[in-house]
Amino acid sequence: MATHLVTGAGSGIGEAITRRLCDRGDELLLLARDEERGAELVSRFPGSRALVADLADPAGISEALRRQQPPGRLDSVLHVAGVVDLGAVDELGVGLWRETVDVNLLGPAELTRLVLPSLRAARGHVVFVNSGAGLSANPRWSAYAASKHGLRALADSLRAEEREHGVRVTSLYPSRTATPMQAKVHQQEGKQYDPSDWIAPDSVATTVLTALDLPRDAEITDLTVRPGP
Repeated sequence: MATHLVTGAGSGIGEAITRRLCDRGDELLLLARDEERGAELVSRFPGSRALVADLADPAGISEALRRQQPPGRLDSVLHVAGVVDLGAVDELGVGLWRETVDVNLLGPAELTRLVLPSLRAARGHVVFVNSGAGLSANPRWSAYAASKHGLRALADSLRAEEREHGVRVTSLYPSRTATPMQAKVHQQEGKQYDPSDWIAPDSVATTVLTALDLPRDAEITDLTVRPGP
């Protein structure tokens, strides 16, 4: 039985991944921003355990984990949580930039740093569910794209550093996916949202499980996922 730490398990891609791992009997630690959210997640995914820490407060993650004693071995950390707000550069204030970078980049970096000993012990796997915005930036996407470009750099450096410890690192770049976040994006863009136009979260979950289940003689480093024809 593998042990996975999942962020963003409450909706969208994270929920689809968590459901698939839960259904196959893996052990799940689900990161939650507070106790109430943690209890909700545990009720939805029987047998899971909540780990309470707020990605929006990267400096507080270390103390939060110290109080809860995460496991000594982790087979994977799956970074799926994220936030997005669109706006032109002349519209976005420091507060929005800070929240975006904290949740999408600094939080994952700090969480990864803190659990690296557990990942090394299991020769585990770090998966960053990035975005097409981590490869190119469009108008009004500056804050989100910058955070995701940074996440790509984090993954590339981590992969090179942790190879000697047997830790695999995968960056996944899904295009638009039918999630609550995508509905919010469409609202901000002033566009009609039809989930059937976009990738199903479960399809992205399949790519994540493929990376996790790949035999040890191979590693998926970067994978772009686009809507089918």
